[in-house]
Amino acid sequence: MHSIENPLDISEDKALLWLMAIACGICAGANYYSQPLIHSIQLYFQEPESKVALTVTFAQVSYALGLLFIVPMGDILNKTKFIPFLMFLSALGLFICAFSSNLVMLWAGTIIAGLFSVAAQILIPFATMAVKPNKTGEVVGLLMSGLLVGILVSTSLAGLLSNLFNWKLIYIISGILMLMVAVVLNARLPYLASTKMSYFSIFKSMGILLKEERRLVYRALTGAFAFATMSILFSTIAILMTSSFKLTDVMVGCITLVGIFGALATKKIGKIADQGFGKAITWAGIAILATSWIFLYLGQHYLWSYIIGFGLTNLGLAAVHTSNQNVIFNLRPDAKSRINSIYMTSYFIGGATGSALGIYAWHHGGWAMACIVGLGLVFFAAVFALLDQRYVAQYKASSL
Repeated sequence: MHSIENPLDISEDKALLWLMAIACGICAGANYYSQPLIHSIQLYFQEPESKVALTVTFAQVSYALGLLFIVPMGDILNKTKFIPFLMFLSALGLFICAFSSNLVMLWAGTIIAGLFSVAAQILIPFATMAVKPNKTGEVVGLLMSGLLVGILVSTSLAGLLSNLFNWKLIYIISGILMLMVAVVLNARLPYLASTKMSYFSIFKSMGILLKEERRLVYRALTGAFAFATMSILFSTIAILMTSSFKLTDVMVGCITLVGIFGALATKKIGKIADQGFGKAITWAGIAILATSWIFLYLGQHYLWSYIIGFGLTNLGLAAVHTSNQNVIFNLRPDAKSRINSIYMTSYFIGGATGSALGIYAWHHGGWAMACIVGLGLVFFAAVFALLDQRYVAQYKASSL
């Protein structure tokens, strides 16, 4: 295995960094359009609501598969060409969704869009390779801000366009935007040297990383459980808001905008993590996630309480996720795409599991059961954060 350090530093090229952040937002948003649209899709296709809600789970599962089998290729291919190519394929999936004539066709488009929108998860390690090490947290934070804002704006825009025109319109617009940004990125992304190894060797090396990098395992599981608790909201928000408050798609989408405050905080969180406060940020994020479920539980009766809880969940997840990435990207500089693949695969498996658990809890115990499951998932995130902390302490003690 051979890796070449690249002296390039793009941290001062603000235009390129913002373009990359926008690309992350568009790619991530491709997986979330269906969330505020479940009710409208159900009416359009005349399928059971529980069946239509599986669209959210399919998006998460396909994204996880892309993370596992596609993202590692970022270490061995020319990322300058590979990233735009993936965005082109994701746009194709969005267009299939836009012209779907039945639920199965919508699922097919959702799976294709999700599978290839992992371009964002190649862009993030790409950015960390093209900046100085002391800028890693800040740059990751900026791209994560773009990614999270993209998710939140996409759900709001999906609801708005559905209310004003048709639920399919968001898929057409996002597909066009995806293609446009891909073309610009193809011209603007700098070349970075790649690792020389075969595709199948990648997975062998990922197994070695899992065996040797204990912190990667602990941080991946911490992120998985944190995202799982957030994903309960993803799969139930439309159902809860329509049943409890009779909100339209556009209003459901607007509620998610409160999460932008947490998303915009990721750049600042990343800067703080760069200064050595990653552990404090992790525990603050977990505490915020736990607190959010108190407000969310009351949210079945009070809309303002749900909105506060939703905002806190986004802020807590942003803190945990950003501190996690600050840790993992400093483990092995020559294996950043593979490390990100392992971490993000775990992260989105957690997300898919959380979405499915949210639907199951709703149908077997209502919103109260969903809240209990959500709080339980936060507890497991705390357990693995504690194991990571103890591992670091033991490693430092043995090094003395």
